[in-house]
Amino acid sequence: MSRLALPLLLSLCALLVAATAPAQVTLDAPRGGWKHSGGEPAQHLQDVNYPASRVNAGGPRSREDGGELGAAIRGRIAGATPERARQPHLLVVNGVAMPLSVNADGSFARPYAFPPGANSVEVRSPDRKQGRRVNFYDANAARQRVGLRIVLSWDSDMTDIDLHVISPDGQHVFFGERLGKNGGALDVDVTGGYGPEIYAIPSPPHGNWQVYVNYFGGGMSGMGGDGQQEGQEITIAQVAIITREGTPDERLQVFRVPLRRPGELTLVKSLVYP
Repeated sequence: MSRLALPLLLSLCALLVAATAPAQVTLDAPRGGWKHSGGEPAQHLQDVNYPASRVNAGGPRSREDGGELGAAIRGRIAGATPERARQPHLLVVNGVAMPLSVNADGSFARPYAFPPGANSVEVRSPDRKQGRRVNFYDANAARQRVGLRIVLSWDSDMTDIDLHVISPDGQHVFFGERLGKNGGALDVDVTGGYGPEIYAIPSPPHGNWQVYVNYFGGGMSGMGGDGQQEGQEITIAQVAIITREGTPDERLQVFRVPLRRPGELTLVKSLVYP
């Protein structure tokens, strides 16, 4: 082999390794360890600073990191390509798994109101081989625990599915009325990506609760051979219901519901609290 051919071969090998190297996951927020987010009143906050679109479109930092209440889960996939970014990654928050959409530059951000006590956040690559996990403990005893949290996500990109929660006292919380008079709130109306939409209430009224999902608009599965986006009607909605979050009596139920066409309204669960 000539002296000129050897550097060229080494360069080609380096490019091949870089192209096939797995993406590294970085979690910038939340940070691990012991936290005490003091100074906040004992109230339940669900406000986020995002428009009704993809939840990882950027936005302010979380209050714990010196910013306003906003993206509390934030990070980056190193070496991400547009092709990799189009594949759903995995986000697991306190045991609830959901798809995570990633921007073309590998960044992601998601607003999330964490309960006091022990919390965990994990982000994994589409092949589940690479990931990063953070565990932290929030010692702010003044923050109210969530008595009922409902997390809606779905498995097809560019899809709009809405969460509707009807409480025993007749409050109907959805994208058009995100804050209930009983303290329940919907954090954000997601009209693209995989969700999630999160409803939470610190002191749920006793009685019968109704949880619905509405298939508002169909997703687009990608570009077809004619250059037009192909419609994807069938999607699987996942609804995770957590009661008495962060206590010894915490209970997690997960329901998966196939939605076949836009306009479909489905009762996912009728539950009695407590």
